[in-house]
Amino acid sequence: MAEYLLGIDIGTSACKAAVFDTDGNVKASGTGDYPVFYPHQGWAEQNPEDWYRGVCMALKKIWDSGAVRPEEIAGIGIDGQGWSAIALDREGKCLANTPIWMDTRAQEICDRLNSRIGEDQIFNLAGNPLQPSYTTPKVLWYREMLPEVFEKTEKILHANGYIGYRLTGAITEDICDAYGWHCFNMRTGKWDTDMAREMGIPVNFLPEILNCDQVIGRVTAGAAKETGLPEGIPVVAGGLDAACGTLGAGVIHQGETQEQGGQAGGMSICLKDYKADPRLILSFHVVPGTWLLQGGTTGGGGVMRWFEKEFAGEERLSQGKNGKSSLVQLNERAEKVNPGCDGLVFLPYMNGERSPIWNPYAKGVFYGLDFSKTKGHMVRACMEGVAFALKHNLDVAEAAGARAEVLRSMGGSANSLLWTQIKSDVTGKPIEVPSSDTATTLGAVILAGVGTGIYQSYEEAVRKTVRVTRHHHPNPANREAYEKAYQTYLELYRRLEPMMKE
Repeated sequence: MAEYLLGIDIGTSACKAAVFDTDGNVKASGTGDYPVFYPHQGWAEQNPEDWYRGVCMALKKIWDSGAVRPEEIAGIGIDGQGWSAIALDREGKCLANTPIWMDTRAQEICDRLNSRIGEDQIFNLAGNPLQPSYTTPKVLWYREMLPEVFEKTEKILHANGYIGYRLTGAITEDICDAYGWHCFNMRTGKWDTDMAREMGIPVNFLPEILNCDQVIGRVTAGAAKETGLPEGIPVVAGGLDAACGTLGAGVIHQGETQEQGGQAGGMSICLKDYKADPRLILSFHVVPGTWLLQGGTTGGGGVMRWFEKEFAGEERLSQGKNGKSSLVQLNERAEKVNPGCDGLVFLPYMNGERSPIWNPYAKGVFYGLDFSKTKGHMVRACMEGVAFALKHNLDVAEAAGARAEVLRSMGGSANSLLWTQIKSDVTGKPIEVPSSDTATTLGAVILAGVGTGIYQSYEEAVRKTVRVTRHHHPNPANREAYEKAYQTYLELYRRLEPMMKE
């Protein structure tokens, strides 16, 4: 019988499930969509039950394809978006929608805690600043605004932990996702119960911490009935989507760096030694004994999805005639525009911004519009703005002592040769592109393969499964135009920041 591994990715807009052979080839895949709710300014939340329904939908598509039989699955790995705050009661029922990584409703709670406890004291323990996007303030928001939820809560889970619970009944926290909590000691990888009590977080809310490749349990009879999976398949703890994508891009050694081109943007630099900077994000990698110094932005591939939805009606109408998707047509428009967009600059702060500026009030801005500008200028400005945000994070990381030499690009944005080349030109870094669309689920699968003994090491797993398909090198001819535009990008935010807060 064939030996396959299943990866499940709980993304922001959809669940993706993919079955791989042990050489990293995708044998079958499926997706399950679900909504994001934006009930108020600064709020972004989802129903974890929708995630599980998405998993069941994606798996049904895989089984219906006939490409893989359920009984051929030897192990399951799960990754998910970070910074959820899924409240479960004693019976394991979900008590409310969870605010997700884009949600900034708890800014005032952060301000009060930073003042009362001290920003430095919190940062020195957690390795991360207390900001509203993280898990900690969302849980404390429950206490203040949804006391009936807070009082009934027994445990708080992250996205992959919730799906792991639905599949196995085990309630756990993987060491990678624990960075969402500011009572987590980023040096030791353990809970700090004194800080939890100081912040007002009941210690019982905190699940047991496990390594990302540790088997947490096996598919239960109930889950087997709901998903079509055979009962008894081992499931590993999994980890953060960005970290699994980093692993799936082959980043496992000091200095290797992943560039993220999914809904969100950013980068993850693999470190052997603890290095923290309050402008960036630090977590444990899913690979034991390493950390990831990350830059996480709200503007990534989601910027182009927004632009396509709002402004690509003409392209959608013509795609049936020319056979080109609306995104491909937008890409072609952008290719005709000069580097630097003839002075048009875009700030990609479409839902506030995370690192390195940490401003929930930041807004997206097009600067430099005039009658000479076209739709192509605006598309390219979106691409360049995301690249400037990436460079901003890389520059801060380098100042903190973490230098990236080569970027490994993943996510849907990496499918655009133009956008990837823009990122290489803007950052001055060579970029390698593995199988970008499957890097995240592949990372989850590698965790399952190591955890179940199919792979003897991460080096073996990466050697067998990760293949680079393209190389991009910075074009020196574009350096001057991009450096000028980047300085405008930085100055625009500096001048507009007071207005954004008002």
